[in-house]
Amino acid sequence: MNCEETQKLVDAYVDRELDLVKSLELERHLSECPACSERQASLLALRSALSMVYHAPPSSLQKQVLSGVRKAGKRGAAPRAPLAMPWRWIGVAASAALVLVVSWSVIRLSSQPSPDELLGREAVSNHVRSLMADHIADVPTSDQHTVKPWFNGKLDFSPPVIDLDEQGFSLVGGRLDYLDSRVVAALVYKRRQHVINLFVWPTDESDRAGQTATYQGYNVVHWRQDNMSYWAVSDLNANELREFAQLERSKNPQTAP
Repeated sequence: MNCEETQKLVDAYVDRELDLVKSLELERHLSECPACSERQASLLALRSALSMVYHAPPSSLQKQVLSGVRKAGKRGAAPRAPLAMPWRWIGVAASAALVLVVSWSVIRLSSQPSPDELLGREAVSNHVRSLMADHIADVPTSDQHTVKPWFNGKLDFSPPVIDLDEQGFSLVGGRLDYLDSRVVAALVYKRRQHVINLFVWPTDESDRAGQTATYQGYNVVHWRQDNMSYWAVSDLNANELREFAQLERSKNPQTAP
């Protein structure tokens, strides 16, 4: 896929209207083209901004407004100034509608998912896509000294690659992925028949201990350490995934004594 094709399809991709094959082709191009990647990031930012200011009113709003108008009309009927009175009640109805819309917007805003939840769901989607497309690794090897240098020149950072085979988490390989509007490293491990995708990329945020969540039946552990953000995703049970995260944190060569 070239830049011209990507520019035509990126809007549909952001709106999740492309099929799996086209999505994978476009994602591969985005991972290699900064210009198209920037275009996608701009669209995502615009969609996020619009979602914060626009919310569709509930289907019951129209009935509530019409009911309010009818009730107000019955209470306010008067023999004088028959032409002026409807406008007064229209104003009352409009004010009531505004209150309802604002109230509904406040409720919707308060129930908006947090940035971590949105990112966690995106990580789960990437995990599932890698399994469905049978594209777990670009560099399929259990040798950490092969996986780590493979990322050189492909990323603007060097992800720590840790061998946890003795602890029961076998390194399968690594690949490039796209998450949080940027190209990231995906390190792939296995625990028995369970695949673990560990997404890694730089962050300016302070360190944070592992936070566990579940989205769409998949367990997720997220932590930040030494200016890196980590998201581990798997159908592995939560306890073992937390164990994996703890091993990753404790054996990180950037912090090991």
